[in-house]
Amino acid sequence: MQHTKAEKNGNFTPIEKKWIMYDMGNSAFTLLCSVFIPIIVQGLCAELKMSDSEYQAFWSMVTAIITLAVAVISPVAGTFADSDGMKKPLFFGSALIGIIGCALLGMPLPLAGFVAVFIITKMSYNISLVFYDSMLTDVTDMERVDKVSSHGYAWGYIGSCIPFIASIGLYALTLFDLFDETAAFIIVFILNAVWWLAFTLPLTKHFKQKHFIKRQPHAVRTSFKRLTGVFKDNIPNKLGILLFLIAFFLYIDGVYTVIDLATTYGLAIGLDKLQLVLALLLTQIIAFPCAIISGMLAKKYDNGKLIIAFITGYLAIALFAIWLSEAWQFWLLAVCVGLLQGGVQALSRSYFAKLIPVDKSGEFFGIMDIFGKGASFFGTLLVSVVTYATGSTNMGVIPISCIIGIGLVMFIVAYMQIKDYEKTHGRAASTTTEPSGGENAVADGGESDLPDGENDGNGGL
Repeated sequence: MQHTKAEKNGNFTPIEKKWIMYDMGNSAFTLLCSVFIPIIVQGLCAELKMSDSEYQAFWSMVTAIITLAVAVISPVAGTFADSDGMKKPLFFGSALIGIIGCALLGMPLPLAGFVAVFIITKMSYNISLVFYDSMLTDVTDMERVDKVSSHGYAWGYIGSCIPFIASIGLYALTLFDLFDETAAFIIVFILNAVWWLAFTLPLTKHFKQKHFIKRQPHAVRTSFKRLTGVFKDNIPNKLGILLFLIAFFLYIDGVYTVIDLATTYGLAIGLDKLQLVLALLLTQIIAFPCAIISGMLAKKYDNGKLIIAFITGYLAIALFAIWLSEAWQFWLLAVCVGLLQGGVQALSRSYFAKLIPVDKSGEFFGIMDIFGKGASFFGTLLVSVVTYATGSTNMGVIPISCIIGIGLVMFIVAYMQIKDYEKTHGRAASTTTEPSGGENAVADGGESDLPDGENDGNGGL
């Protein structure tokens, strides 16, 4: 592959920047999910006289339903995305549904209506990420994938803080009865929807799908056939990919569960809403440099070993959370999560991108999403059941700690197998499953990532 001037200088190409920018946009919705949405749902549940444990169990169950639905839809959607010219419209369509839903969530709704809109919005958001992740192999090469992936998460953390801080400021006024809460939520959700849209349009406009499979007749039937037979094909290092996915299912369970349920834990130990918001904002700010540093470390150290270190750190966090009871402990937990979450997510994404055939990235990232969302479903379901049965959120962390520990062991096994395979066969990520020019033909002009009419740029973001 020929490298652009920007790549040779170690800078980002314009299309890499636009790919990173989408993380800045959609991460604003992630913060809403972590802070404002649970606050709204808690208030709606309180109106129905639900106890704290009933609310926590109910919200965990809603989260589990969403993740299960996404796990079913994602691989089929990812398989469609591998067809010629399909990634862009599928990506924009799913993102747009999420953006519209985000705006609607600020409107006054009863609990059932709010949850219904939230489920559709969160599903669309997650499915857009399947297409977004699969774009990684189109916008960059394997030499730069760790750097680009880590910067995506990093700028997502810090970029999302801009609308989030504005939202906090507006919400703080309602706590002192200086602004109407209903009007504040309407403005907050519309603001974040506009932010999300603004960072979606540049990638949608300039993205070019370089790796694809030619469109087939009977697209739905063909996609299901390809999906069910994916591991029957002559895929390089199928065993390594499968072992990684099993490990990922286990360790990412803890990551997603901690992120999804952080607010409910904070409320359970008595943090007021403003403290909770500030603690989670601190997590985002810390995660920004740490995610970038993880990409830098991947240049010098094996990213598999770095993932092992991050999983070990998350295991320590989960064990610590079992005894979480004081506000200062939650703040410490927020700092530790910020140190680790960007690294483990970014390097897992780029590690997987190096294992899979680039022309089937949508299909494989869809399958990865099954394991990721399946893990989140399993994790939140466990928390829901144990919390409801014991009346204690702390007890719900115990099985999560066990799962992360098993995931750590499984990743070490997968890592060793992958290393053994690479010693014999080399990396397989750039290998296609068909000869060049056949079914998996790559789009013309694939040497450069630059959109028409753009120059190399002058550095980072």
